[in-house]
Amino acid sequence: MSNKRILIFSLAYYPVEGGAEIAVKEITNRISDIEFDMITLRFDQAHLPKEKIGNCTVYRINTSKNLYPFRAFLFARKLHKNRPYDATWAIMANWAGFAALFFKFYFPSVPYALNLQEGDPISYIKHKVWFVYPLFKRIFLYADIIQAISKYLADWAREMGYEGRLEVIPNGVNVKRFENENPKAKNETITLITTSRLVEKNAVGDIIDALKFLPVNMKLKILGTGPLESDLKQKTKDQSLESRVEFLGNILNDNLPKYLHEADIFIRPSLSEGMGISFIEAMAAGLPVIATPVGGIPDFLKDRETGLFCRVNDPKSIADKVMEYVNNPKLASQIVKNAKEMVVRKYDWDLIAEEMKRQVFDKV
Repeated sequence: MSNKRILIFSLAYYPVEGGAEIAVKEITNRISDIEFDMITLRFDQAHLPKEKIGNCTVYRINTSKNLYPFRAFLFARKLHKNRPYDATWAIMANWAGFAALFFKFYFPSVPYALNLQEGDPISYIKHKVWFVYPLFKRIFLYADIIQAISKYLADWAREMGYEGRLEVIPNGVNVKRFENENPKAKNETITLITTSRLVEKNAVGDIIDALKFLPVNMKLKILGTGPLESDLKQKTKDQSLESRVEFLGNILNDNLPKYLHEADIFIRPSLSEGMGISFIEAMAAGLPVIATPVGGIPDFLKDRETGLFCRVNDPKSIADKVMEYVNNPKLASQIVKNAKEMVVRKYDWDLIAEEMKRQVFDKV
C-alpha cells in the first residue's frame, strides 16, 4: 500500500524562518509514512526551485504574494494530475488559504485541512481582507478539518462560521535542545531577554521603557529584526540606554538556546498572540517568563504558576514583575519548575507530531 500524499500550501518556508515554518518542518520530519509536498514562494533566486527538506519536497514558484494563490493553485493542479494527492494542508488563512480554497473548488473530493496560527489581532486581519471578505470566509467554511494552535484561534474559526471538525493542537519545542545542562552562574548583572519580530504587536518598546523603573544592573538583550528596529534603537538612544540595551539582530533558531541560557528572565508583553512559541522555548530553557494575558497565551501561562502576567502597554507593570522574580527567588524557582514540567508533558514536538497525525492527517 502506497503512502498517503499531502500537499502543503505555505507562503514561506526554509530558509525563510518563522514559527509556522519551524512547526511544519518539525511535524513533517517526524511522520515518515506520509509523503509531503509543498508549494511556496521563491523569495530569493539563490533558493532552489525544487529541493527535499527533511520529509518534504519543496517547490518554490516565482511570483508575488498577491498572485501566489492563483499561481500556486495552477501548479498544484499540474502536480495533482501527475500524481494525485490524498489531501491538502494550508498553513494559515492567508494567501496559502486562498490557494487551498481554489484547489478545493476545482477538486472538491480532495479533503482540505486548515492550520491556524496567526499572531496578528483578528480585527487587523479582517480589516486587511475587507475587500474579499466573503471569499476569505470560505477559507474556513470549505475546510474539512481545522487545526488551531490555541483556543483563541479555535474560537475565531467558529466566529467565522465554521461548524466542522476542530482540533486545538499547539506548536511545540525540541525539549532536549533547549535544556540547560550548565545553569548560569549568578553575577551582578541581571539579563532580561526578548525574542520576537520587531513589530507593533510584540511591544518591545514597552520593555525598553520599563528599564527606567529598574536598577542599572539590569540589561536587555533583544533578538530579532523587523520594521520597528530603527525606531526602537532611536528610543534607546533618546533615553540614554545604549549601555543597557543590546540589539542582536536575527538569530537562527539553532543558536537560540545559547542566548536563552545566558539570560535570567524572558519578557514579551504582546498586544496580540496566536500562541507564542517563544514563551514555550524560554520555559524549556529554564527561564521565568513575563507575558500579557492576550490571545493564546493563557492556554499555557497560568499567573504565578507557570509565569507572571503583566498589564498590556504598561512598562511599570513589566518592571514590577521583574522585581517580583528578583525579590522572590523561591517563587521564581517554583514557576520555572512548573513550566518545564508542563512543556515536557504537553509541548514536545514528538508528542505534537503524533497528535497531528492521529487527529488531523489520519482524518483527511
